[in-house]
Amino acid sequence: MDWVERAAKLRQWTGNGIRAPHKPLLLLYALGRFQEDADGELRYSAVEEDLKRLLTEYGPANRTTPAYPFHHLVSDGVWEVRTDRGPGSPGSGVLELRATGATGRLAPELRAALRREPSLLGRIAGVLLDQHFPPSLHGELREAVGLEQVPVESEPLPAGRRQRDRRMREMVLTAYEYQCAFCGYDGRIGAVPVGLEAAHVRWWAFDGPDDIDNGLCLCALHHKLFDKGALGVGEGHRILVSQRFVGRSPAAREHVTALAGRPLIGPQPGTNPVAERHRSWHTEQVFHGTPRPASGT
Repeated sequence: MDWVERAAKLRQWTGNGIRAPHKPLLLLYALGRFQEDADGELRYSAVEEDLKRLLTEYGPANRTTPAYPFHHLVSDGVWEVRTDRGPGSPGSGVLELRATGATGRLAPELRAALRREPSLLGRIAGVLLDQHFPPSLHGELREAVGLEQVPVESEPLPAGRRQRDRRMREMVLTAYEYQCAFCGYDGRIGAVPVGLEAAHVRWWAFDGPDDIDNGLCLCALHHKLFDKGALGVGEGHRILVSQRFVGRSPAAREHVTALAGRPLIGPQPGTNPVAERHRSWHTEQVFHGTPRPASGT
């Protein structure tokens, strides 16, 4: 059985680019806990808060209770649930899972495969990260689920799967004249730009193209905040800052909250700005909360 392929094909709602990372997050969390205790069970009432935090931080704005993936991941053949009554999940209700002492863990066949082939864990984690999250979030997500010490391997793309365009970064940085579209940062060491990155507005994992009108040149700080949903791009290509972002220091105010309502810097004339369809996807699927009013209002 190809466990990597099974992880890559988790059943979830993905119509129209809608993000549904609930099952992948639970499976990543379970892999991290397997690493700590290969035979341990995860009692729902004990891990509910951990799973809520993961969904809040890495899921879309329309949140789902962690009871949903805890119950439904069973159907993918990688997870099992037991209660005080015996094998089987009591349902996807929070109260049912709590009241019956529901516990979950990786399916027996998967646990056996992970013991036989330790590198399998990193390969499964790699495909889950690649398919559901942008690279800027991989490191901190691995840490959040306890996989930071595990080599995470990327699987070779099967024939027919689209390849990333390696020219994307250079095209986007050139279009924005090597400065952050949010703050104008343009640092270099000698002739080499440093701390500038090409951000996908619509994530590549969700069919975001490697095109200039789906890219922004951002400094490392603003790229991370953009992918976390603290920053966005609104009507008129003005910067959105989420009210959920909290920063009391002068640096946080200057570098983040003061950006609210400012127009993007760039791209240079003759270059396509961010397309509305990509901007809308990011606003609906990534940006969290309500935008702050424009700075100074």
